[in-house]
This record gives sequence, structure tokens and C-alpha cells, in this order.
Amino acid sequence: MEWWKRGMMNTTEKADSAVRMLLDGFNCAQSVLVCCSEDRGLPREFALRVAQAFGGGIGRTGNLCGALTGALMTVGMRCAALEASDSPSKNRAHELARQVLSEFAARNKSLLCRDLTGCDLTTEEGHRRFKDEEIAQRVCAQLVRSAVEITEKVLS
Repeated sequence: MEWWKRGMMNTTEKADSAVRMLLDGFNCAQSVLVCCSEDRGLPREFALRVAQAFGGGIGRTGNLCGALTGALMTVGMRCAALEASDSPSKNRAHELARQVLSEFAARNKSLLCRDLTGCDLTTEEGHRRFKDEEIAQRVCAQLVRSAVEITEKVLS
């Protein structure tokens, strides 16, 4: 059996687990990367460390959605070229990344954290609004769920 298929949870379980992680205080990128890659061989602690700076649209800049970056890291982990000359793996990773990006945009109407949340996380006011209006619970939880579902579909 291929190493990334050992002990896999189903997509619903992964999505539920990712949402729980988000609601427990992990960022969106961490939540998706851990839940989509742990059973594919990426240790939880490593995934948490790697994805730390990607929440809030990459460093709370409101750029590319953190849930989406967690999904893309999972794609890279699955399809990585381990030799510089491995063009087929590089091409496959790029193809799958485009599929993830396209489907995420179709489902959620944007790829950008600031558009998806309606908050400018680079400002005190935007960060306060994000907390006060419980955007993580109301909006980001659904984006995390969406990212997990899309990632699992694309990688299946």
C-alpha cells in the first residue's frame, strides 16, 4: 500500500477534524495541512510549524486564504519532485494546484482572505472586527471545510 494511504480518515472526518482544530485556536493553514497530510506521513508537529505563518492570508496580510495554502502544501507534499530533473512530478503538482485553486474560487467566490472574511487583518480595527464578529467560526470554518473537501477530491 502506498505510504500516503495508510490509515486514512474519510473526507468528512478530516473536514470535521480541521474545523475543530480551527475552533480550538490553530490557524486555517495549520488546520488543513495537519488534517490532510498527517495520514500521508507528515508529522503533526512539523505540519503545525510549517503552516504557522500562513494563517490570515499569509502572515495576516489578507492575501491568499490560509485554508487554501494548507491545501496547496498538501498537494506539494503528495506530488513533490524529489529530483530537480523530475518534470513530470513538477507538472503534476502544478496541475493539481490549479485544480484546487479553480474549485476553491468557484465554491467561495475568491481566493483572498480579505475578500472572503471582509476584514483587513493588517489593521487593529480589522483584527478586532474579525474577533468580535466571530469570523473564524462563521466564515473560516466553512473555508477550512471547503479546502479539505477539495484537497481530498483532487488527490483521490
